[in-house]
Order: sequence, then structure tokens, then C-alpha cells
Amino acid sequence: MMSGLPVPVLLLLPLAVVVAVAVPSPSRPPVRYCRRCCDHLDPPDSPSSPRSAGLHQAPEVRTFINMTILKGDKGDRGERGTPGKAGAEGPPGSRGPAGHKGPKGQAGTPGDPCKTQNSYFSVGRRKALHSVDYYTALVFDTVFVNPEEHFNMFKGKFYCFVPGVYFFNVNIHTWNFKETYLHLMHNDREQVILYAQPSERSIMQSQSVMLTLALNDEVWVRLYKRERENAIYSDDVDVYITFNGYLVAPST
Repeated sequence: MMSGLPVPVLLLLPLAVVVAVAVPSPSRPPVRYCRRCCDHLDPPDSPSSPRSAGLHQAPEVRTFINMTILKGDKGDRGERGTPGKAGAEGPPGSRGPAGHKGPKGQAGTPGDPCKTQNSYFSVGRRKALHSVDYYTALVFDTVFVNPEEHFNMFKGKFYCFVPGVYFFNVNIHTWNFKETYLHLMHNDREQVILYAQPSERSIMQSQSVMLTLALNDEVWVRLYKRERENAIYSDDVDVYITFNGYLVAPST
């Protein structure tokens, strides 16, 4: 129902601001105010009040801003911050299950030759030798192999620096009509004999043996005493007398 009162109009601003505006109707007679049935209970208006003066009191306007419609587009990601300090080390975890067996690897490089235990020699003699009044060590004058110098050329003896099992071999040439009588010695003990009876023909004789040696043991060839016509033959051209030895297996 239309009345003579001004019609309130609500306007929605872009920022969701609510404003109340009173607009009078141009075709209506002068404004007449409605009175409530309980107006007689209100205190009388003073002559200076707006109601007594025939004026309508303006409604109170309150502003409300909806912040959700003010949210803009998502900005760019900021730079990475400074990493913080490392935390305390935690306790070790439990051992995991064993993995699958991997494929066989390639063969490794050869080991250091210095760590391989070797000992060997091969020497010869170019001069003939006759026995004397006492036992004589057969001394050699030609070196074929003696890298570690375990064979002493001045004494004619091999010294054991690597304990183990060794192989030794002696080769000589007999002298016509003379006896050949030699012993292969281990320290001061005879081990094997190399012997040839006197004969019209000279021959080559050989003897071999394997011995277990301890550190600093000696192995050498001993010529028998003069009481027998004892001699071995050689010359300055060819080598007829040789003495060889090498380590077969080091001691464990």
C-alpha cells in the first residue's frame, strides 16, 4: 500500500557500502507523519526538535566492507629463504634386509711384486778345481741369476732369507782318470753326494734335492779332501759347473 511517506531506496556501492536515501514523491501532497498508537506515551517534543518542526529524521548510515571482494590475483613466488641450522643427529636406524647378490666383478690388477716372496739363484764356474788337504767349498765365478743376492759369490754359499722348501741342483764335468767326490751341504751336514769313478772318458754328472730351510740356513757344495785324487773339470771357454736353487713354497 502506498502512503505519503518518502520511499527509501537502497543502493549497493562497489565496496558493498549500504546507503539509505529518502526521495519524496513529486505528485503527493505535503508530508504527513504517521503516529503510532503508543506515541502518546513518549515525552512531548520540544518546539526545537525536528519532529515538532515537521522534519523527518535521516536514517543512520553504517558502512560495511566485505574484504573477500578486495582480494587480488595471486602474486609471484618469493625467493627461497635462508636454510635453518641442522638439527640434532638422530639415533641409527635398524639394519635393513640383505640385498640380492651382485654380478661377479672384474679381475683386479696384479699385486705389488715386492710383497711376493721369492728367492732363487743360478751360478757357474769356468775354472777347473783339484782337492787340497782339507774340505773345500766350491766357489763360483759366473752369475746367471741372483737378483736378491741371496747367494754369496765370495763364500760360495746360499743363505736363506725366506724360510720354506727349496729345490737345489748341481752339475759338474768329471776329469779323465780322476775321481769326482762332492757333497751338497745343509749347514754342516752332508745331504747328498755327487760321485764318479775314475775313467778314461770324462762325463757330465748331476744331483738334485729338495730341502726345508729355516732363516739364515746355509746350502753349499763341498769338495772332498786330497786323500783321493779328486778333481772337477772346466775351462775358460765353456761353463761345465753350475749350481742352482729356488724357493718352491714359503713357510706359513
